[in-house]
Amino acid sequence: MAIFEYDFMRRAFIVGILLAIIIPCIGIIVVLKRLSMIGDALSHTSLAGVAAGLIMGINPILGAIAACIAAALGIEAIRKRIPKYSEMSIAIIMSAGVGLAGVLSGFVKNAANFNSFLFGSIVAISDFEMILVACISCAVILAFILLYKELFYIALDERSARLAGIPVKTVNFIFTILTAVTVSVAARTVGALIISSLMVVPVACAMEFGKSYKQTVLYSICFAVFFTVVGLFLAYYARLKPGGTIVLIGVFCLVLILFAKKIMAKILLTMNKL
Repeated sequence: MAIFEYDFMRRAFIVGILLAIIIPCIGIIVVLKRLSMIGDALSHTSLAGVAAGLIMGINPILGAIAACIAAALGIEAIRKRIPKYSEMSIAIIMSAGVGLAGVLSGFVKNAANFNSFLFGSIVAISDFEMILVACISCAVILAFILLYKELFYIALDERSARLAGIPVKTVNFIFTILTAVTVSVAARTVGALIISSLMVVPVACAMEFGKSYKQTVLYSICFAVFFTVVGLFLAYYARLKPGGTIVLIGVFCLVLILFAKKIMAKILLTMNKL
């Protein structure tokens, strides 16, 4: 357990576990709304905010938060204008974000700092960033608990939720802001290029076991925490990139679960025939 002798690793575990709790809460709603790629769009747009923050001399995470909020509101606005082809809104915003990030990155003097946001740098988290993640985590958890039923209804069917008297616009606006803020802070730790994987993979694993919405939420959080803790240990002792290691462990577990369920199904089928 020598890993916990270092301050940067203790901060990494605290931030990693906090994000592992809130990201699946956002992820399950995103998956149910068929917007799994929204994490990619926001994370790529966050790079434009990071570049802008570095150019203006402010904390890059604050720039990423501002860019993600603007992008999330843009996705929601375009989605409402063309509801039949709502997935196009994600592609449009992602294209704009990538283009802007590419242009602004040319003006960044410290390229190494900018590149750390591509694949994450959880072991380089500062005290300010840890406090910021803790505050955002508390806000996301509180909002998710208070809007638990509303988010569930909206995720399944917005039209029915509106007929049931749920303030769909208000709830969607709050969820959009929470998603943007969560993605922006997670891009610093896990990495902008792979944050969408951490948003979807634990939920996909949980769906193989959960028999209800509540169970799926709890299982997805457990899977995300497991992937994060194991990934940090493995990354530290094997000297690997933490963000990529966490996501690869998640993907490996998902493949293992699907393979095991397929084998079990064949065994049960054979036993029934006998």
